[in-house]
Amino acid sequence: MILTLQILLMLTSALLVVLILLHRGKGGGLSDMFGGSVTSSLGGSARAERNLDRITIYLGFIWVALVVGLGLLIAA
Repeated sequence: MILTLQILLMLTSALLVVLILLHRGKGGGLSDMFGGSVTSSLGGSARAERNLDRITIYLGFIWVALVVGLGLLIAA
């Protein structure tokens, strides 16, 4: 059971990193340093950005649940 949760945690962690990096930069910071201003000026669908936000939030909740569950299993 612990191994399964650890594998799921690694997968959700990797997916969260990818999803967060897919978000459009809001200006300044690291997104401009890596060319975020060029890609953000190309435009994008507000609907796609909202869906990306929702998926990221849901995956974040799953990640937190996995961390808590794994912590409880390891502590027991």
